[in-house]
Amino acid sequence: MTERSLVSTHVLDASSGAPAPGVSVTLQADGGADAAADVTVSSGITDLQGRVADLGPSSLTAGRYRLTFESGRYFAERGVETFYPAVEIVFEVLADCSHYHVPLLLSPFAFTTYRGS
Repeated sequence: MTERSLVSTHVLDASSGAPAPGVSVTLQADGGADAAADVTVSSGITDLQGRVADLGPSSLTAGRYRLTFESGRYFAERGVETFYPAVEIVFEVLADCSHYHVPLLLSPFAFTTYRGS
């Protein structure tokens, strides 16, 4: 049996009504008040369906983590002005959870996220 990654994401471009391929995503362990203490765990680029299915190891220690989406680069490549050069989502990993799916609904001037399954 293959273990799946503990973290995955899906980016949808609300302005085009389609998945957002080519978005760079970085997963970091949050080092607290000292940003220099942040540790990059993994990174990836969304596929044609706007997904990064395997972002990070199959287990993480409990604590805060940050997903950073390079939204400015994504929109610039499409010739679209955006207010958000990057979107950061901070979330808490609990010791008893097996998977975290963190979707992002993105547009040039707004974004939303939720805990997926």
